[in-house]
Amino acid sequence: MTKTNSGNFFEDFKLGQQIRHATPRTVTLGDVALYNGLFGSRFAVQSADTFAAKIGYPRAPIDDFLVFHMVFGKTVPDISLNAVANLGYADCRFLKPVYPGATLSATSEVIGLKENSNRKTGIVYVRSRGLDQDGATVLEYVRWVMVRKRDEKAPAPEEIVPELPGCVDVGALGNGCPIINKDLYDTELAGSPHRSGDYAKGDRIDHVVGITVEDAEHMIATRLYQNTARVHFDHFTESKGRFGGRLIYGGHAISLARALSFNGLGNAFHVAAINGGRHVAPLTAGLTVFAWSEVLDKAELHGRDDVGALRLRTVATKDKPCDDFPYKIGNEYDPAVILDLDYWVLMPR
Repeated sequence: MTKTNSGNFFEDFKLGQQIRHATPRTVTLGDVALYNGLFGSRFAVQSADTFAAKIGYPRAPIDDFLVFHMVFGKTVPDISLNAVANLGYADCRFLKPVYPGATLSATSEVIGLKENSNRKTGIVYVRSRGLDQDGATVLEYVRWVMVRKRDEKAPAPEEIVPELPGCVDVGALGNGCPIINKDLYDTELAGSPHRSGDYAKGDRIDHVVGITVEDAEHMIATRLYQNTARVHFDHFTESKGRFGGRLIYGGHAISLARALSFNGLGNAFHVAAINGGRHVAPLTAGLTVFAWSEVLDKAELHGRDDVGALRLRTVATKDKPCDDFPYKIGNEYDPAVILDLDYWVLMPR
């Protein structure tokens, strides 16, 4: 018998299957430094213990998307080692702050399966949870991924496509953020004078600058998150495939867009939830990522006067500045769009 793991193919998944993923990971300040070096995130709450402690955190929390990447990476060997592409996200909630020294692990449940018409691939829907060392859920999300079949003649499972909420309920948004002292939130040190009341539904913000993606950075990032999907790692194999080379991990594009969004949304210090997201087109090394955001909605959190919630759509593009807010042409995405992310952030009031 082989002692190696070739990963699950589409026909290996079963509806209701429970998966406990390997390799718990203790998050260190080294992880934080590497994350900041890779993406250039500048949000003050995650950058300075002193700033975070002044407003009510015990210390600077881990960047929300660093938590996401680490949990996501745990799931890859079991869910998407044989993926063609990660397609989207929904119902993602950041439920508890994570600090250096925490140990993260992950579990997943298969909640949907759908074979594609070409019978070469299928779509697997999973609900994944990130847990800390005490067993508390810090992150929960649904994603769907296109996975290769081992045998094209293998019978298709019963088609089940889960119904997912179009938007995370506002009542679920505050758990990942302690009560903050909004009067001690220093907007000058945070780098932006604009609080939640300064934004209105329909506002559009061009984040102005771009970041060119480098192969070396992408490879460091996928190793950092222990993301072993072949489509990101194995140029020898992927050079013979559809795209002619490795694809940049979708989460890499998300973190780049989030970092770029600081210019215009500098006080959006906490990502509370992801309502939905699509990796619209592949991203490869050498391309430059730009981004813009639109305020889709605003909300007050029940019983809280310290923070307000903004629902944002952030759109990332490749090799196209966003001064004209590229999105869709008719019903189709602009060819430059690579990411369409709908999410809630919290901001001091």
